[in-house]
Amino acid sequence: MIVVVDSGSTKADWQLTDATGTESLHTRGINPVFIDEVEIYDILAPVFADHRATHLASHIYFYGAGCWDEGRNRRVEVALNRIFPTAAVEVHHDLLGAARATCGTQPGISCIIGTGSNTCLYNGAAVTDNVTNLGYLIGDEGSGTWLGKELIRAYFYREMPGELRLLFEAQFPGGEENILNQIYAGEDTPNVYLGSFTRFISAHKQHIFIQHLLYQAFAVLIDRHVRKYPNHTVLPVHFIGSVAYIFQDILRVVLTERNMSAGVFIQKPIDELTAFHTRL
Repeated sequence: MIVVVDSGSTKADWQLTDATGTESLHTRGINPVFIDEVEIYDILAPVFADHRATHLASHIYFYGAGCWDEGRNRRVEVALNRIFPTAAVEVHHDLLGAARATCGTQPGISCIIGTGSNTCLYNGAAVTDNVTNLGYLIGDEGSGTWLGKELIRAYFYREMPGELRLLFEAQFPGGEENILNQIYAGEDTPNVYLGSFTRFISAHKQHIFIQHLLYQAFAVLIDRHVRKYPNHTVLPVHFIGSVAYIFQDILRVVLTERNMSAGVFIQKPIDELTAFHTRL
């Protein structure tokens, strides 16, 4: 049995494939920047209690947000080995997963825009360049977290149009105090809380203020990151993640204005990643 996992900060998609077929599962997101191996195990143990995969899995390919160095990858590996003691575990950055899912074996630029964001240049076999992602505190341009910050700033700084402000206050009745408490005192993963505001943005994406907010956010991502890669006007620019998928019309406008070519938009790359590994 081969197990493939695609994990963001919010949620993780799993596919378990053997001769009998493929089973899909979903768990809470596993990001080793925010949680250690004990917490990862505590998330997964109830899901896989008495599951046949715990003794049938031969290989696990885990692609995750926050898996950018050996120490963080080791946290995930240790937890997975406790759940699947006979499996060979590979933990990779979600950028490699994005590149493999969108580009396959062809060169291209792959972007992740979900709760967080990241981009890379891919030569068809490996990630060859990555403009550093500074994370949700000072980076993650264009992401759900970034959009949440921009929306909250507009609300607090009285830049949000009146009719939109009324709708916002109706959806978030706790007002300013509750929002600040959630960001600074109430959340273990504030990036996920900030990213949750994309639901409001999506619900009102036809409003000109929201469209401008989205355009500006995606323009910053493309200009600061994607346009730094060689041949960015020649290579297709692919996207993975719920934010990119839902707002792809605005991303296409941003790319077209810069003479860049949009590639594929995939909301969840788990199917493509499973296909990649089952073809090996």
